[in-house]
Amino acid sequence: MTADPRRLAVLDLAAKGAGWGGPAPTGRHRGIAVHKSFGSYVAQVAEISVDAKGRVRVHRVVCAVDCGTVVNPDTVAAQMEGAIIFGLSAALYGEISFQNGQVREANFDDYPMVRLSDSPEIEVHIVPSEAPPSGVGEPGLPPIAPAVANAVFAATGTRVRRLPLTPARVRPG
Repeated sequence: MTADPRRLAVLDLAAKGAGWGGPAPTGRHRGIAVHKSFGSYVAQVAEISVDAKGRVRVHRVVCAVDCGTVVNPDTVAAQMEGAIIFGLSAALYGEISFQNGQVREANFDDYPMVRLSDSPEIEVHIVPSEAPPSGVGEPGLPPIAPAVANAVFAATGTRVRRLPLTPARVRPG
C-alpha cells in the first residue's frame, strides 16, 4: 500500500472514522474494503450485525473518497451515499429468480431493495486532493459488498463468496 499513497489515505481515513482497531459496539462487527476506478479511490467500513437466523443488518457505513479536486462536496457525498444504498440492495437482496423458465421479478415493485427503515447511518469523508477531478458516480458502489462480506466473516467465521448475502449463505447448514 505504501506504493499507492492515495489508496492508503482513503483506507486510513475510513478506518479512523469507523474506529477501526477499537471494539465495535456489542453485537456488531466490522469489515473493510478499498477500490479504485474512474481515477477515484474509495474505502468503506461496514458495521453489521447478524441475527440467529443469519439475517444481516448493516447499521453504519463509513466511506472515504479521493476523487481528486472537489468542486461540490455535497454532490460527492450524495453520490457515495446513493452508491452505497444501491450496492447494499445488490449485496443483500439482488437475486433474480426463475419459475417455469421465466424471470419472476418484473419490476421494482417485486424486487427487494434497501428501504429507508433498513438504511444504515452513512458517513462520507472526502480526502483533500490536488489530483485532477475524477469519477464519483460509480466508484462508491464496488467496495460495499466486500466490506459487508468481510464483516459477516468477522461475525460468523463464514466466508461468503456469492451474492446476495442470504441467511442460508451467512449461516450455512
